[in-house]
Amino acid sequence: MSENATLQEFLVLSRGQWDADKSSEEIQAAIDAFYAWYDQLVAEGRVRRGHRLARAGKMVTRQRIADGPFAETKELIGGYWIVVARSLEEAAELMSHNPTLACGLAFEVRPIELQRASAYVLSNETPDAKRHR
Repeated sequence: MSENATLQEFLVLSRGQWDADKSSEEIQAAIDAFYAWYDQLVAEGRVRRGHRLARAGKMVTRQRIADGPFAETKELIGGYWIVVARSLEEAAELMSHNPTLACGLAFEVRPIELQRASAYVLSNETPDAKRHR
């Protein structure tokens, strides 16, 4: 990719849980390595600070507000931040160096869509039945 390509923002979601067979010491070492790696990327302007998410939450639907979030363990979102990169591939490559991968976490990297939503444009919310028309 060209050095002149426009920088974009990508949302990174931290997913999963620590490997059950890892000791607290191994996990803490990965966390310490993560923060050193992360702080360097923030200083370089390649990452914008995000935050860990609390364990509590609510699920809001048209029917009700309920305790949540409701996700399988592998789908749990533990935190988020923003990566600044020239492409989705570059952002994913950067996340492939995250030290916590070795202890079980995974990272979903998604381009941030700046356009407003429209019922006439294909989006994440478009039902499958309407996607194939």
